[in-house]
Amino acid sequence: MRRYGICGILAAVLAAATSTTVAAREPSGPSPLAGTIATESYQELEAQASRGAIALWALGAIEEHGPHLPLMTDVVVPSGQLRIAATTLKARGVPNLIVPPYYWGVNNVTGAFAGSISIRPEVMTELMLDVFRSMAKAGIKRIYCVTGHFDAAHAGTIAAAVKRANDEKIIEARFVVPAPLGKRLGLVSGQSGALFAEWPAPPAGEPDLHAGEMETSAMLDLAPELVKQDIAKGLPPTGLTPEQLAGWRKGGDTARSITPSGYLGRPADAAAAKGRARLALEAGAYADAIGVDLKAGKGASED
Repeated sequence: MRRYGICGILAAVLAAATSTTVAAREPSGPSPLAGTIATESYQELEAQASRGAIALWALGAIEEHGPHLPLMTDVVVPSGQLRIAATTLKARGVPNLIVPPYYWGVNNVTGAFAGSISIRPEVMTELMLDVFRSMAKAGIKRIYCVTGHFDAAHAGTIAAAVKRANDEKIIEARFVVPAPLGKRLGLVSGQSGALFAEWPAPPAGEPDLHAGEMETSAMLDLAPELVKQDIAKGLPPTGLTPEQLAGWRKGGDTARSITPSGYLGRPADAAAAKGRARLALEAGAYADAIGVDLKAGKGASED
């Protein structure tokens, strides 16, 4: 009996030590499903749909973000934006729910880096349409999509899927896109489901587009445990010329040769307070655009 008791104690100690070691080396970060319908029962979803809830959906990507940020950055940031926007909309009397984030995106610009998992646009489009059909079947009438990944190929795929959803009358779908990105894609706000959000201007100076000051600041606010701050503080600004930026946007090996460390901007200047302030402005722009669209839709239905 004494022998078995000692073995049991040793096993418990080893299990506790292993658990502690794993927890120490594996920062979990925010759950991508927190605050979404994935945590609810089907009855709760049906009840929300019956009350006229709109759906909010973030579409990001698993993508390299320099030596200091995790591959899930483009999932964490738009999810955080939507949580803030959802709270704002509810305070304005707009019932809403959040669909679990999409993260198998189209990676053209950073496709030459390990960790940038890229899906064919046609595959992403069909998956989006299936989700739209499922939400419509659940009773949701309108869904608003945002992107956390500004690769033109990815954002263009979202726009195409939203257009098809509307053309095929699957569901009333909108792509709520920051105005600068929407214009770069050739979209027109109010047409084909595109809805421009008037985002705050980027920081002055050289381009800060990928894993730079803005994204690193957002991650410091949303998931600081996933940011390698000691590395970020030592990264010099990239300082690209307009010609280099144009080359970077072509993607592939060309982009990697221009930004070999996988970031574009000034990550050393990042701060959580900057991220928190900008996230609030961006989420507010999303909420404002959605509110205007809902008001316009209500007016049209009453005419």
